[in-house]
Amino acid sequence: MTVTGSRAPNPRGEALVEELKWVHSMIRRDLRKVRKMAADVADGLPAKQVQAGIRSLATNGPLWQLKVNCLQYCHFVHSHHNAESAMIFPALRRSNPALNPVVDKLEADHANVAGLLDEVEGAARALGSREDPAVRQRLTQALQRLADDLLAHLQYEEEQISDTLRTWTKWPFR
Repeated sequence: MTVTGSRAPNPRGEALVEELKWVHSMIRRDLRKVRKMAADVADGLPAKQVQAGIRSLATNGPLWQLKVNCLQYCHFVHSHHNAESAMIFPALRRSNPALNPVVDKLEADHANVAGLLDEVEGAARALGSREDPAVRQRLTQALQRLADDLLAHLQYEEEQISDTLRTWTKWPFR
């Protein structure tokens, strides 16, 4: 159940919700690719093909960029969550104090997802040309945990804060 303020929806607030959902849709789209890659890794796809798949995401997906053995996607999600934590969450607390428990959970989710992103980055860097089942398993599990937890977080966030965001007449940091 969402907790809303007493104000009516506002066109600018509606636009903010749509922007949030747009960013989340890109994250979801690329998570579908991540799940496919995790399955391929688990099925024994050669490391060179896995790395080629990651490079393909870098050139074909706006959220995926490789930069010195680090997934730019992880950086993007970190940045998105940092921006929410620094700008959106304090404003949510001010505009609708009843959302404090929701924001607490979202902040805890951000910390959890940050750890999962770090695990994906480390596991991806460990994947080399040497066929090592333990490394494959580590990457597969890291990708699956990231996908599961991040998808649940995105859904919860949209369900819980959208009604309040819709009442906003401007960005909270302007």
